[in-house]
Amino acid sequence: MKYVVCYSGGHYSAIVGIEAVRKYGKENVILLNHDLCSRSELADIKRFKKEVADYLGLEITYANMPDCENLDQFDVCMGLNAFKYGIQSSALCTHELKTKPFYEWLAKNFPADPPKVREDVVIMYGFEPAEKTRITRRVGIMAAKGYKTDYPLLWQDRTIHDTEEVGIKRPAAYEIFNHGNCIGYLKAGKQHWFTVYCLYPDVWEKANQAEEAIGYSAIFRTTPCGH
Repeated sequence: MKYVVCYSGGHYSAIVGIEAVRKYGKENVILLNHDLCSRSELADIKRFKKEVADYLGLEITYANMPDCENLDQFDVCMGLNAFKYGIQSSALCTHELKTKPFYEWLAKNFPADPPKVREDVVIMYGFEPAEKTRITRRVGIMAAKGYKTDYPLLWQDRTIHDTEEVGIKRPAAYEIFNHGNCIGYLKAGKQHWFTVYCLYPDVWEKANQAEEAIGYSAIFRTTPCGH
């Protein structure tokens, strides 16, 4: 049995990794990450990912988009001349940087034959108990693809709640934001983008360049460019 942790580099995904190893053994756990370029993912996120993996005695397994070390989320969107696939769809950059490589990795390493669900692999997510709708949706999506899922933050027998309990400081990004996503997260709100404007002017400028190139504002949801 293999337990594939969707290891984003965020605090909750690290907790999932720790809980999975403690319950199932490190030999049965895979920390699956999508490495991002340094303009999108802060160095302290990369530090955090490595420290948690080292604590667990595991190597990080990567499922990366081609040329991920050079292309940020704005490059991806400008290359495809869009921020989203459709009005209600998820951010295109998320699909290209993470979702697509994730499904390709699964198909290569644990191919499924839906509607039959594989019994020898579980995909583990760091969703919170309050995210019931998100969890229900993910259960359905992955079951339709032939995979079981689990959500250790919902477990009753939790053994850890903060990585500081094992001496690992969570990423510095949490001192500013409430998440460990990209700097310039396209699905974020105005507060996130005001912080980017103040603290990361190079990212703000790249976002403006992308909006000009595409002809649509993904930041403030107006069109044409409304920055």
